[in-house]
Amino acid sequence: MTWIRVSWEHPDAVALRDAMTTEVGVLYGEEPAHANRDGSSGLDPRAVAATVLVYDGEIPIGHAALRRLDGELEIKRMYVPPSHRGTGIAEELIAAMEQIAREEGASRVLLHTGTKQRAAIALYHRHGYRAIPVYPPYVGLPNSLCFEKVLD
Repeated sequence: MTWIRVSWEHPDAVALRDAMTTEVGVLYGEEPAHANRDGSSGLDPRAVAATVLVYDGEIPIGHAALRRLDGELEIKRMYVPPSHRGTGIAEELIAAMEQIAREEGASRVLLHTGTKQRAAIALYHRHGYRAIPVYPPYVGLPNSLCFEKVLD
């Protein structure tokens, strides 16, 4: 298992974000905050500091990105297909995001998720992320949870 940095537009990155969008769409259904959004929606590619893919041989099995947001770095679009969950890929992605954030000079990393993504919430807690107030641009969006991790 290896991770590499790729462009936001890399075809494997786009494919994994599309898969994530489908899965999250089923989870949240017709809730307005999630309607009509694709895996790239809401993210200006110029704000993406890094996009990382995890591969098993030639097969892309994990995706995460770091976005610059108001002077901070935020983990976005972290996704591991169901067939590869529980194998340590999410841990690799978190470690990669934190490593890159440190290299970028960040003192903390932010992230946003939804209340129905219980496995993700548990993962973040296990890795030292703590809940913080919902920050812009998520204020007022139903089911929003925000977290931070202060980096060493």
